[in-house]
Amino acid sequence: MTGGILGFQGGIGLFLFGMETMTAALRSLAGDGLRRWLLQMTSTPLRGVLTGAGITAVVQSSTAVTIMTIGFVGADLIGFSQSLGVIFAANIGTTVTGWIIMLVGVKLKLGVLALPVLFAASLMGILGQGQLARAGRMLAGLSLMFIGLDLMQAASAGVQAYVTPDWLPADDWAGRLALVLIGLVVVAIMQSSSAGIAMTLILLGSGTLSFGQAAAMVVGMNVGTTLTGFLASLGGGSEVLRAALANLLFNFISAMLAFPLIDVLAPLLHNAVTGMDDQTALVLFHTRLNVLGAALFLPFTGPFAALVIWLVPDRPVTLATALDPELLADSGTALDAAARTATAITEAIGRALQAALAPQGARDLSPLASLPGRVEPARKALETWLSRLHLPPDRPEPLKRMAALMHLTDHITRLTARSEEQDRIAHLANSPRLARPARAIAAALARPRKADQATRLFARIRGFALRHRRGALLREHAGLIGSADVFRETDALQWLDRVAEHAERIAHYGALAAGPQMKAVHPV
Repeated sequence: MTGGILGFQGGIGLFLFGMETMTAALRSLAGDGLRRWLLQMTSTPLRGVLTGAGITAVVQSSTAVTIMTIGFVGADLIGFSQSLGVIFAANIGTTVTGWIIMLVGVKLKLGVLALPVLFAASLMGILGQGQLARAGRMLAGLSLMFIGLDLMQAASAGVQAYVTPDWLPADDWAGRLALVLIGLVVVAIMQSSSAGIAMTLILLGSGTLSFGQAAAMVVGMNVGTTLTGFLASLGGGSEVLRAALANLLFNFISAMLAFPLIDVLAPLLHNAVTGMDDQTALVLFHTRLNVLGAALFLPFTGPFAALVIWLVPDRPVTLATALDPELLADSGTALDAAARTATAITEAIGRALQAALAPQGARDLSPLASLPGRVEPARKALETWLSRLHLPPDRPEPLKRMAALMHLTDHITRLTARSEEQDRIAHLANSPRLARPARAIAAALARPRKADQATRLFARIRGFALRHRRGALLREHAGLIGSADVFRETDALQWLDRVAEHAERIAHYGALAAGPQMKAVHPV
């Protein structure tokens, strides 16, 4: 009996590790093209449902799809109501895993056949590079899943001797409600609804659970996988918390509607078309639970989005608000968040300089004085964020964006230091000849423009600063101005030249750092 329990636990462990390995490899294989497709196909909630279900079925990770969608919402590429279609659909896409488990793993029992596949896949992962290595890891993860399923089935006799019907809650309403809670706790511990479904299928096939008991556990698992995500999002930003709450409410309400209908649906799920066995009926129940939930919520997407936004109002916004730790799960979304943060810092510096360089009656130095307290924490958070990103070495586009973000952060640091030179800024603001180009730089920083436009503007300003610096030295040589005045003038012109250089580099690297989706919204 002890060996059966240990074997069952080992099978679950192999399945969990294989599932994580396979999903990580699938996401890496999909690349940035998947993100672009997801964005293009989420113009309406209905299209979001169809696309989200398909993409989740491909990458086998509802979390990854949800994280990408949250990134789009944070970048103002789509509205929150549009993202709900993808969130609803991600639950449908995950049911594909249950079908694979039931048809290939449970019915065909491919655990033994998966052993040579695991050997070949391991060689591909170890000796191969790039896409070949990723494909090897994907196959290795899939093989481990089937081996884990085989181990669970082999150990199910020992489990059946321990987990008897007398030990389990009775197959009545109270007992099923207890099994809903058990399913919720099991998935909360394992952090994988797919592993929970696999375990339930094995117990159902061994006769340990009846169909009604297994269906009740699946209802609880559907809620449990979103409850843990919601708890993890409590310390995150508004977009992440709203998505997690919407997912939790969607699954909770769907579960409340499905739970009383288990006995009503059971005869419909056992039929000549799909088969009369309980395992097929259970997977079909899981699929219909999520499909019917999406069909129910879809017509009310707008009011539901308004409700979630009301429940989760916008939190205090900082310059580093976009750097939500949950977004690190997807490297493309994490790079987008870093680019948005760099843009937010640049715009804050530009607005503070605009206020300090304004004409005498409208001049306000308080934004410039408070700037270090706002920019410095955000800049440090951005540096920490970039240090936590790990990109594949054979993906040139993300690596190019990462390098651009490193350069961008460096120039932002230098620009921040220049913004603290208030004596030079004051001289520029009071100079009839120098105020205009200085204000042009501040305006360009506060409202980023395309890189080519920025290059032309800042080149003219740098040329202007160079000419006037020579002119100031000549006027001093001719005795037209004193030494103290010429030093103030040349220092201010040097500030103008250096800030124009940093602003041009920020525009250049900002364009490289922005992803294909971000460029349409923030054309730095």
